[in-house]
Amino acid sequence: MGKLDGRVVIVTGAARGQGEQEARLFRQEGADVVVADVLDDPGEALAKEIGARYVHLDVGEEDDWRSAVSAAKEAYGHIDGLVNNAGILRFNSLVDTPLDEFMQVVRVNQAGCFLGIKAVAPEMADGGTIVNTASYTGLTGMAAVGAYAASKHAIVGLTRVAALELAPRGIRVNAMCPGAIDTAMSNPAQLDPAADAQATARALDGLYRKLVPLGRIGRAEEVARLALFLTSEDSSYITGQPFVIDGGWLAGVSVL
Repeated sequence: MGKLDGRVVIVTGAARGQGEQEARLFRQEGADVVVADVLDDPGEALAKEIGARYVHLDVGEEDDWRSAVSAAKEAYGHIDGLVNNAGILRFNSLVDTPLDEFMQVVRVNQAGCFLGIKAVAPEMADGGTIVNTASYTGLTGMAAVGAYAASKHAIVGLTRVAALELAPRGIRVNAMCPGAIDTAMSNPAQLDPAADAQATARALDGLYRKLVPLGRIGRAEEVARLALFLTSEDSSYITGQPFVIDGGWLAGVSVL
């Protein structure tokens, strides 16, 4: 028996990184998964490999959300879960951030979660689950990622409001707040066939050894396990909460 037997879950940004690992783990635990992304080739390949359904979804487009919901219901008859994983990151100081760049980040990270909840919740079975991907930076500050941090702070607030509004239907809404995770977002070498992504990951471990109490960068598989917990009955009495998964980074720094 899998922890998600009989459930249908949409995972956005699922073609790679955290979303890919979430889609894989959810299938292993018995869920029917809708792999949603704008990266069609890797998304379709993943869906074929794990026995899922792929849909093209730009999370900032309301029409795309309607199509994704329709495709999920057509394929599986119902929807029980949503993982709003899709996100982008841009580095810039606040005073040097063009408005277009700021709004691009908000469109994907913040509006993407909003539109996902708006499109999926009305079609979701009572007792469903929504997991929004916020960030360590959604609970504290970090220089050079102002647009990202602002959007992730907004996701935490959006999560709490959605949890209150959807609780009468038994729909639970929670947020994950990852710290530094070894995905293409923090390790672009993963996208370069000529680069040594593992060597870069080791270098990142060295960097975060100074910042993170557990002494390393996180793994996408670890975030996927948290998403599974929040989507399964293991978290049946939890809603409206941000869950930090950062190796202790938010706890503070040691001077020793």
